[in-house]
Amino acid sequence: MSITVVVIGGCALATAAIKAVGPVALGGRDLPHWFSSVVVLLAPALLAALVVTQVFADGDRLAVGPETAGVAAGGLTFWRTESIIGCVLISAALTAGLRAL
Repeated sequence: MSITVVVIGGCALATAAIKAVGPVALGGRDLPHWFSSVVVLLAPALLAALVVTQVFADGDRLAVGPETAGVAAGGLTFWRTESIIGCVLISAALTAGLRAL
């Protein structure tokens, strides 16, 4: 058996064990209100962190480039018009235009 199969199997077992801890520990009870209010805030914070790292990351360093301008323009477009299609079109056009320069 190769080391890759062992590592993937170990990761799968660890993931299953981690996911099982919550239901086993709570035993069907509801989460406390203070905990639920914190958990609700985790998804937007994680999404924001992922967007920021993808916008400003250039390999192993932080940089500002065409992608940064495209995301900023898309954000402003969405803020003003609330149109996802317009947001995507504006950000793609600006990013492509800046890359062509």
